[in-house]
This record gives sequence, structure tokens and C-alpha cells, in this order.
Amino acid sequence: MQHRKVADVMTREVVAVTEETPFTEIVAALDDHGVRAVPVVDGDRRVVGIVTDADLLRKEEFRDIGTEGHPRFESRRHRAARAKAAATDAAGLMSAPVVTLEPGTPVAKAARTLAAHGHKQAPVVDGNGRPVGIVTRSDLLRLFLRSDDDTRDEIVREVIVRGLWQDPSRIDVRVDAGVVVLSGRLEARSLIPICLRLTAATEGVVDVVDRLSYDRDDGRPGAFPRA
Repeated sequence: MQHRKVADVMTREVVAVTEETPFTEIVAALDDHGVRAVPVVDGDRRVVGIVTDADLLRKEEFRDIGTEGHPRFESRRHRAARAKAAATDAAGLMSAPVVTLEPGTPVAKAARTLAAHGHKQAPVVDGNGRPVGIVTRSDLLRLFLRSDDDTRDEIVREVIVRGLWQDPSRIDVRVDAGVVVLSGRLEARSLIPICLRLTAATEGVVDVVDRLSYDRDDGRPGAFPRA
């Protein structure tokens, strides 16, 4: 199966800033380009950090309470937020080191990476660490917007026929709002978990319901077939 890569879903128009870029220019860049984050690059255009709209909003968050804290009584996270509220340029606002992705990263792996770090977006960089795009959670979620018919066709073609070498007329594949129901008979019992795993890995699949049976129990010689 050909799974889509980050390059297939990322935004290719990269708006980058330098560490010296002033606060107001960063706000203008986000607004002008309709993005929620910008990578920060060094003199060689290699990504060294990222500034998000959440970083910029720290200034508003601390407007009424001030940016002077009490180090003995605040958490590291609160102290970092307060520092960003006092920042006037990208160097003070950015998060670093930054989590980056490569264009060839599978979308599923990219989603796991963002989730593991609690990020909503990440710069996409080339082999030299220079930005070539940016990908967000919403970009990754677009995979679930494909039609049920497209999802079903791929499961029949790539899983049943090419992956398992089974007769597609013996397997009923139904897809409703991304939920796949598999029924019918496979040649061997050992093929069922493989079929379920490959189906679940198909883009657009939300869940898989197993109603499969088999002709031969190849795990237990002489056992009866599954009804």
C-alpha cells in the first residue's frame, strides 16, 4: 500500500523569520499568510526554533498581572511563559530545540510525533535542515475526509487482492463513515489478523469490525473451520 507522506499534505509556502524579527512583524506574518506558526531560521536558513500564535498570546495573557514573577513559587512552565510574555523578538518568543519532520515521513509517523511532543504543527525540513514546508494536525486529519467508496476500493485492491491473494468475491467490505466491516471467508485462519491489521492501516479507516471466518485452521491441524 502506498501511504501518503508529509510532502503530500504539508503547506509548501514557508514563511520564516530570523531571531531578530520583532514581535509585531511576526504577528503581521501570521495574519498576512493565514498561518498559526512560523519557523525561525539562522543565517544559513536552517531551522533553529518555532514561534506559534500561542507564544505571541503570552503577552496578552500576562498584560494585567505583569511579567515579573516569583521564581521560588512558580513552575518552570509558568516561568517560561512569563519570559515569552516579556519578549520583543523571535529569539525570546521561540521554542527551541524544535521538532522537525522530513518530507518523506509517513503521515502516521508524523501524527505520532506531534502527539508525543504535544505540538500542533512542525516545520518540514530538507536534508540540510532548511524549511520546505510546515505541517499541522489539521493537515494530517484530512486523510479521514476521503470518501467511503475510495477507502473500500483501496481495501479490496491492496489488502484483499494484492496483500493476501484472496478472491475478492468471497470477502464483503463495507465502509460507513470510515468504519469498515469485514465479512466472508478467508482461506486460512492465520490470514485474519493480517487482514485486520492491513485494513486498519489503510488511510481513512476509523475502525475495523471483524466478522470474518476461514476455511482452514492452519494454527491447529485437524481443527474445525470457523463458522
